[in-house]
Amino acid sequence: MNYLAISAAALGLWAASGTLVTAQDLAKSGTVVELFTSQGCSACPPADAYLRQLARDPDVIALALHVDYWDYIGWTDDFAQRSFTARQKAYAHRVGSSTIYTPQMIVGGRDRVVGSDPAQVERAIRRDQRVKRAVQLHVTRQGDLLDIVAEADPPLKAPVEMQLVRYHPLASVDIEYGENAGQVLDYANIVTDWASLGQWDGASALHLTAAVSGDDPVVVIVQAKGPGEILAAAQLK
Repeated sequence: MNYLAISAAALGLWAASGTLVTAQDLAKSGTVVELFTSQGCSACPPADAYLRQLARDPDVIALALHVDYWDYIGWTDDFAQRSFTARQKAYAHRVGSSTIYTPQMIVGGRDRVVGSDPAQVERAIRRDQRVKRAVQLHVTRQGDLLDIVAEADPPLKAPVEMQLVRYHPLASVDIEYGENAGQVLDYANIVTDWASLGQWDGASALHLTAAVSGDDPVVVIVQAKGPGEILAAAQLK
């Protein structure tokens, strides 16, 4: 694994609202598995390959977030975003950790596990799948409009974040320099955008619409602040 010491990071939040629309395509719910990875990390290819396997599981929403903190060691990851590094730092700070590393997987916003250890990841997935969901999430799409309906029973005790994620399903990269020089690596479910749709109080039912464009899959995530536990998630491929 590759490790890096971290410092505190703040995440910006904003609120949004919308109206309900009729839609045709229904999203599929699943356990969110976030892989923090880098093209410049020699320990990451096994985890990247495992995420490709998880991406085929209909009960899992597998997401690859490429971080930028290994770019300096010889190869710049062209999928990396500083905001993904900030998200990983926020997960670490939430549990009082002073380090981040690659490859790391966060399962359900709760369990922090080594991304190249399938047994550990699968145990975390099974734990998440046994959780009784207080939030029911329904996501549909018609053209460039996404319709999101969420209800909580019982009502939530604190506001949560509504998030919209887009990703590219597959890409191959010829690594020319750095720790993985000479390899052609395949990546799945490469996150291109992770945006806040605002906060939901979790008391009254939520009806929200969001504009989306292009053919890339869409994921909607309801997550406790922190970032914390993922209370519900659904994707449209």
